[in-house]
Amino acid sequence: MILSRDDQRRVNAAITAAERQTSGEIVCVLARASSDYLTYAVAWSALMALAVPWALIAATDFSVQRILLIQTVVFAALYLIFSIGRLRPLLAPRGLRRQHAHRAALEQFVTRGLARKDNHAGVLIFVSLAEHYVRVVADDGIAAKVDKAVWQSAVDHLLQGIREDDLAAGFIKAIEQCGAALAEHFPAAEGGVDLPDRIYEI
Repeated sequence: MILSRDDQRRVNAAITAAERQTSGEIVCVLARASSDYLTYAVAWSALMALAVPWALIAATDFSVQRILLIQTVVFAALYLIFSIGRLRPLLAPRGLRRQHAHRAALEQFVTRGLARKDNHAGVLIFVSLAEHYVRVVADDGIAAKVDKAVWQSAVDHLLQGIREDDLAAGFIKAIEQCGAALAEHFPAAEGGVDLPDRIYEI
């Protein structure tokens, strides 16, 4: 669990309060990481292990069998080190980390049911901690009516919450910002299918 139960309740209550004023939907997702990055752990371990025989051939008179054994041990040791959860994302270039996070945000938009809203007034508030990535994904119906500065303001609130070590407060302010935009253009209406008012941790 990333947020405490109390923080989760605060965020969930903010979603409920915002959605009372609108026929739109707000979904919040908080991810530890947007990928497991194990591919990069394997790639870096293999690349560095491949350099070992050349160094040993140049500097020692070890037998082929001993060199291969050392190479295998080096690969295994590096893989164990690079597989440490917090280290894995650092093995990927920054641009690729952002690509993973961006793709994860779009996948969550679909997975959480926002793409199925008839009025196309769904908003996803997405944070991925390992990549330091924050994104507001708005469906076409609301995105066409709201200036991008509104979504950027919500992102700024989240970034401020991260800097101040109060992520729940950042989510709440972002929810209020998005909720106000939704309420202006998609006021509350009877009927429709409501999605759960909760923050998802993945």
